[in-house]
Amino acid sequence: MDIDTSVSMCATILGGFIVLYGLCSLVIKERLYISEAFVAIACGILFGPIGFNLLNIDGWVLKEELTRQFTRIVIAIQVMAAGVALPKAYLRTELSSLLILLMPVMIWMWLVSGLCVWLFIPGLTFLESLMIASCFTPTDPVLANSIVQGHFAEKHVPPNVRNIISAESGANDGLGYPFLFLAIYLIKMPTAAAVTKWMTVVVLYQICFSVVIGFIVGYVARKLLRYAEERKLIDNESFLVFAVALSLFLMGSVALIGSDDLLACFIAGNSFTWDDWFRTETRDSRLMEVVDMLLNLSIFVYIGITMPWSSILYSMDGVTPWRLLGLAAAVLLFRRLPIIVALFRWIPAIRNWREALFTGWFGPIGVGAIFYYTVAVDNFDIDGPHEHARQVIEPIIYFMVLSSVVIHGITIPLFHLSTYATRTLTRSSISSNCSDSNQKGFVTTLYGSLPIAYIRSRD
Repeated sequence: MDIDTSVSMCATILGGFIVLYGLCSLVIKERLYISEAFVAIACGILFGPIGFNLLNIDGWVLKEELTRQFTRIVIAIQVMAAGVALPKAYLRTELSSLLILLMPVMIWMWLVSGLCVWLFIPGLTFLESLMIASCFTPTDPVLANSIVQGHFAEKHVPPNVRNIISAESGANDGLGYPFLFLAIYLIKMPTAAAVTKWMTVVVLYQICFSVVIGFIVGYVARKLLRYAEERKLIDNESFLVFAVALSLFLMGSVALIGSDDLLACFIAGNSFTWDDWFRTETRDSRLMEVVDMLLNLSIFVYIGITMPWSSILYSMDGVTPWRLLGLAAAVLLFRRLPIIVALFRWIPAIRNWREALFTGWFGPIGVGAIFYYTVAVDNFDIDGPHEHARQVIEPIIYFMVLSSVVIHGITIPLFHLSTYATRTLTRSSISSNCSDSNQKGFVTTLYGSLPIAYIRSRD
């Protein structure tokens, strides 16, 4: 299939899917509580090589480069949106919570994930396992948006939980670089040289410098936009797309100087809406939600199409389906949930153990993992001494993303069904017991002891 035919087919699949999804999106999202990512990745699989095989880009020479740039654009806009959506001065008011989530929690997630990879995938050293695990250590801002937005989230999830999940996913997606490159440097050079280069290049230049850039650019952009708006220099359309344009500007300019463009976009988004002015002005426009939806649907259709089924299903390089299933189960259970539950008393944004369970479970793996996988393979030669790690990283990362999309995508529908079934059984029991007028005390007691899986916390 030539490039023109491939692009036309891609446009047909993507456009047709978004049209059909849009026609029944309210039912899917507000009644069935199925995430956009779940439906989109299923569509990609259906039309990809394992399905109707209408689009197959496995043979494309620049497949990994295309994947890296596509995911990079999506993440940059999403983390900017996450920063803009947070309340006033959120990084200052919830700094202690974010420091716990971005330091001890993230280190635990990296080490536990690396241990799981090392135990389940044969032929890897522990450092190679840590390199692979660093790709899915960060929580994904794209999938997190489907959890913290929508009717279910607004009804059942307290604002403090939604905000901390969004803030963490936006910040730690840019903080995947230190974990990835620490493992890469330790693999490729002596320990002392690796740590020195990691501290200077990654921690100081890429991370710290990008934070400074993000704050400054966000602050200047906010002042300029407010000046233009007060003096009637900017029209409504340009005002609404300002944050999206700012994310693209930062993504390109920060990357040109070799710093962390994703972290800079998140910090700039929060700095940009530090006084809450822009967020309140654009609250009713829903532009960012529209952009989010288009990006979410597009990238997960693409991930579904590019899923490496030959490596996943046919036991290549010792990676068998059963090993991948075991790895996914271990990672989803132990990567995040235990450490959040253990430390929630030191995380002010999480107020009780129910919120800790929710926050610990919903640490999705998505677009960020695909992006970091492409960065990792770019640092190793095909025929080099670490060829095995380079070969197995693709099926591992893609399967982890697929597992997270499926498991986290069906969690809320299953919760909704279990709640509905519980209420139905309770009402039936109440109805039968109410036939006897002497059972009023029983009915009152029963209502008071209804099992509720999740209770909105209140001060």
